[in-house]
Amino acid sequence: MCGIVGIVSTEPVNQQIYDALLLLQHRGQDSTGIATADGSHLHMHKTKGQVREGFRTRDMRTLVGNVGLGHVRYATAGAASNEEEAQPFYVNAPYGIILVHNGNLTNTRELTKDLFNIDRRHVNTSSDTELLLNVLATELQSTISGSDLSPENVFHAVANLHKRVEGSYAAIAIISGHGLLAFRDPFGIRPLILGKREMDNGKTDYVVASESLVLESGGYEIVRDVEPGEAVFITQDGTLYTHQCAENPILRPCSFEYVYLARPDSVMNGISVYETRLRMGDRLAATIAQHAPLGDIDVVMPIPDSSRPSAMQVARTLGVEYREGFFKNRYVGRTFIMPGQAQRKRSVRQKLNAMSTEFKGKNVLIVDDSIVRGTTSREIVEMARAAGANKVTFTSAAPPVRYPHVYGINMPSRQELIAHGRKIPEIAQELGADHLIYQEVADMEAAIMEGSNLTGLDLSCFTGEYVTGTITPEYLDWVERNQLS
Repeated sequence: MCGIVGIVSTEPVNQQIYDALLLLQHRGQDSTGIATADGSHLHMHKTKGQVREGFRTRDMRTLVGNVGLGHVRYATAGAASNEEEAQPFYVNAPYGIILVHNGNLTNTRELTKDLFNIDRRHVNTSSDTELLLNVLATELQSTISGSDLSPENVFHAVANLHKRVEGSYAAIAIISGHGLLAFRDPFGIRPLILGKREMDNGKTDYVVASESLVLESGGYEIVRDVEPGEAVFITQDGTLYTHQCAENPILRPCSFEYVYLARPDSVMNGISVYETRLRMGDRLAATIAQHAPLGDIDVVMPIPDSSRPSAMQVARTLGVEYREGFFKNRYVGRTFIMPGQAQRKRSVRQKLNAMSTEFKGKNVLIVDDSIVRGTTSREIVEMARAAGANKVTFTSAAPPVRYPHVYGINMPSRQELIAHGRKIPEIAQELGADHLIYQEVADMEAAIMEGSNLTGLDLSCFTGEYVTGTITPEYLDWVERNQLS
């Protein structure tokens, strides 16, 4: 999971990109980068850390131009500690291309071999983004005849890329001297949204970004989501071209975006994240009513912030008092996307503090958005008991996460997932909770898709069914051996 943005404007874009990345900071904290194009000249600055600490005035002054892109990184492939793997990535031919990518490629072994043995291209890191960039560069090179690059050339290159690359990818690229390219994998697993803004001079600015809140904050009108398999090409003078580049596209967005990753004020694939979480709370409440002694629950509490909408609906539906018992330190990042289990565990108590006045002598029902490794959940149960809770019922607005997620969320190992190979009472014992209740898969799916045109989701981490159809047990074993979370 990462956050990406690209802008073609009639004004300098460096500040616009910076502001957009601040809004996408929840999608990645490992590193950040911005690149701009001033005619055929490319400029780039990338660094470890978060946006506010990564850019100084001197850096922003060098990022000149009216075309640009940016990235915030949460490492799902490669090494979070390797500054060389911060995005964007650059390749000098053809023309000069800079690319950012949100997602995870699943045929990196084959691509690495083919790029070296067939395309004669050298890849210098273990980042799958560098692989994606080199595949795009190779396919662009093969479509060019003469000195000009037409939109048709670009779309043909993306169509060939789709045939070579497997996995999830929402990508944005600057092609030096020509414009901005954005494209989405044929399943639309990771989000990408197109917006426009009519300027006083009669021209139109365009933006593509991971989440709609970037568009709304910048005064852009939401045009639509980029379709699965589609490519969008915006020339430097602001002319928009779009084309479907996949043979059999089908929309299967990642369900975990709606559970946890996206901000609640975003709309993705036409679905409000906030309203989805409210509906998940309604459905979770019905399950709680079946499995928990309601007379034994005094208060409902959320784990701030992403579970708050679901917790409010649980309390409302069950007719139980809603209280805020955990105070969140907003200067500590999201623990789920921190690299390394040890760092995640240390940060839980730095991030949350239990207020004893809300817990003492009470039977507490705690609502979280999900339970993945159990690190945060276990600490929270201990904190609730230490604050004086009488009984702790822990609930998850998402179903048990039992399988690795290979499409851009850092869950590579089955053994680190607390629900893998365990029954729910066994998980409750591991967490130290008196009761543990999960959302049903069908209820979560219905809550996300209600009122939309969606016909399916990627539910792979809950069901073990991978939408691309290319994930084998051998691949999962290889990921577990070679990738740490």
